[in-house]
Amino acid sequence: MPTFTDQIGHTIQLVNLPKRIVSLVPSQTEFLFDVGLEKEMVGITKFCIHPAQKCKQVSKVGGTKNFKLDQIAALQPDLIIGNKEENEQKGIEALQQQFPVWMSDIMNLTDAYNMMLQLGKLTGKEEEASELVSIIETNWSQVKRVSKPLRVAYFIWRKPYMVAAKGTFIDHLIQQAGWVNIFEQEERYPSITLEEVKVLEPDVLLLSSEPFPFREKHVQEMRTFFPQTNVQIVDGELFSWYGSRLLLAANYIKNLQTTLNT
Repeated sequence: MPTFTDQIGHTIQLVNLPKRIVSLVPSQTEFLFDVGLEKEMVGITKFCIHPAQKCKQVSKVGGTKNFKLDQIAALQPDLIIGNKEENEQKGIEALQQQFPVWMSDIMNLTDAYNMMLQLGKLTGKEEEASELVSIIETNWSQVKRVSKPLRVAYFIWRKPYMVAAKGTFIDHLIQQAGWVNIFEQEERYPSITLEEVKVLEPDVLLLSSEPFPFREKHVQEMRTFFPQTNVQIVDGELFSWYGSRLLLAANYIKNLQTTLNT
């Protein structure tokens, strides 16, 4: 019986290739569809929105944090796919008592590539996953670090304000662009005040479109408090989704480099 060890060190056994898959992570859901597993997908979260038409046809099992255990059990999955950061440990542990659960843990691009390759292997889509990862790697090899290391703060939430700091995938992409995260001494997603940000003298404030939906009115608020600082809304999916959306992220970062460094 084939065994597979996931990215948190948990081992699962699969008798056959999975035919009924539940995905609890939006970026991984998109990847599973993109390698051709639409017939196998039986359950996803309400936040799984890409690809739109295919996601509409699949049963929703709640959110990434508060997924419905009874609804998942009713789908009789032979594989559940989650993520250490995005899913609650208690719920995942409950699912592990009944079903094979494969977990990812993504800190950087290498982790993302390994996740996709491993999921390709355990779902019988190894060739498709390898081809997709190869394209993504090529795209990212063309992202060159800018010569001027702008000091940036990346906001993910409001009331309280929260930013992406060290140990996050977002921080890794900021580094890939050649910028400096002014909260690189903090861990994960700290709550901060605008006064604390001002003291660190950022060149750029990046306001993410998700999970909090920053809008133009929030840009104006920030510009009032930071009149000398460049404030930009950025696509949160392209900074934080670590599946096949990375196909689009490299060019997005290159264009953003041009916008911010000119």
